[in-house]
Amino acid sequence: MSWTTSAPLSDIFQKYVNDGWFARCDRRVCLFSQNTPGFLAEHDFWSDEQLDRNEIYRDFFRPHGLGWSASTGLAMPTRDNIVFTLERDFQRGPFESEKISLLNELRPHLARAGLIAARLGLKSAQDASSTLTALGLPALALDEDGVVVEANALMQDLSEHIHWRAQGRIALNDQVANQQLWAALPTLENLTQSHARSFVMRAQTHRAALVAHLVPIKRSASDYFGRSYALLVATPVTAGRAPPVEILRSLFDLTPSEARVARGLATGDSLDDIADSGGVSRNTVRTQLQRVMDKIGCTRQAEVTALLSSVTVSVTTTATMPTATIATATKTTSGTTQ
Repeated sequence: MSWTTSAPLSDIFQKYVNDGWFARCDRRVCLFSQNTPGFLAEHDFWSDEQLDRNEIYRDFFRPHGLGWSASTGLAMPTRDNIVFTLERDFQRGPFESEKISLLNELRPHLARAGLIAARLGLKSAQDASSTLTALGLPALALDEDGVVVEANALMQDLSEHIHWRAQGRIALNDQVANQQLWAALPTLENLTQSHARSFVMRAQTHRAALVAHLVPIKRSASDYFGRSYALLVATPVTAGRAPPVEILRSLFDLTPSEARVARGLATGDSLDDIADSGGVSRNTVRTQLQRVMDKIGCTRQAEVTALLSSVTVSVTTTATMPTATIATATKTTSGTTQ
């Protein structure tokens, strides 16, 4: 396990891990057991009476002035399991629903950042080249004009998917993915804009081969990525059984309802079947399907079905890849991440 935390909780979290409280805490088990991934608070799992009896809360969190949290578990395509947690002072009370909603809007961006952090083991590399190599996934760094600043060997070898052009520029051979890349690049400064920042890259057989994630480079990351503006990281996929809902959410930024529709199509369900199982109308499912097509880059339902049925995770085991990463972002005074 690797972890990091903001300064106010550094000493407390050190005790939480080293004194065995983390190993006994079932909060993360509850997070990963949910069929509707998102940020969750204590009352999503326990009543007040159960919290009063919970030894982790009674004997550790509350004596340290804590006891309320907003947390989410991310099962990444690389099989890294990541938890983001915001801890709040006990006297302030539970996280409000509107704060949870705001965190859920940030969740896809946290998933992409968490994927990179997990692959790097949360350790800073010396420079852009060594960082991209340490990722163990095809990756490159782009400047604001889309010029490649640095690329690792895994990305350079993807000639089937990437066309290297003059003056350090690239084009994705999948035209739909290429359009999504260049549409998303100018929007990275505004995380609320709706352009897809995770999108599929098809092989010549039109089957899903890679999922590209476009991640902005900000703050301390600029120290070793220099003049780079964004990372483009590719997650390989292979043919196989329909992927779990959480994998679909991580890959394509889908909402829980959109992921349910997508997985239903991947397993061969009709729109009526999906509507019946979800207790919603067929028109609702069609609306959700349209949003799925917009995010994945498809224009027909049949294409969505064929594409998603080809997606499972291709895992490369490396000596440096952590099996679990706990990233704890906290701000006890305002309940917001920095």
